[in-house]
Amino acid sequence: MPSHLRCGVKKKYLTPQDGIGTIVQVKTMDDKIRQGDLYDFYGPLLNQHQKKIYEDFVLEDLSLQEVADLNGTSRQAVHDLIKRCTKDMEAKEEALHLIERFRKVREDVSLLSAAVSDKLSDSDAKKVDEIISHILEEL
Repeated sequence: MPSHLRCGVKKKYLTPQDGIGTIVQVKTMDDKIRQGDLYDFYGPLLNQHQKKIYEDFVLEDLSLQEVADLNGTSRQAVHDLIKRCTKDMEAKEEALHLIERFRKVREDVSLLSAAVSDKLSDSDAKKVDEIISHILEEL
């Protein structure tokens, strides 16, 4: 008898698939951050129902079944909606590059801050840091 049956716990292995039937599963922290960034930039374009489902699954880190139970729908419906929303937001990012631009500007501002802070007096450096902080907050 296989060892996983003897101990009373069934092991389940999910293998990612390409194409139709893909398991919506965040594999790494980078994937989680990517989905959060997509939602931050393109979430306002989702309707209320899509926002609720996406927030529950991605931001609240609930399982598909938990989201389905909370929203009175099936696990499959939640899966399909998450997949469709992610695909739509990825398409928008592919066209607009807002996340990519945001990251580049943030990186450039950080480099600028490091470059000028060494060459300024303490009071001027403080002013520059305040301006840079304001710019970063506005992004």
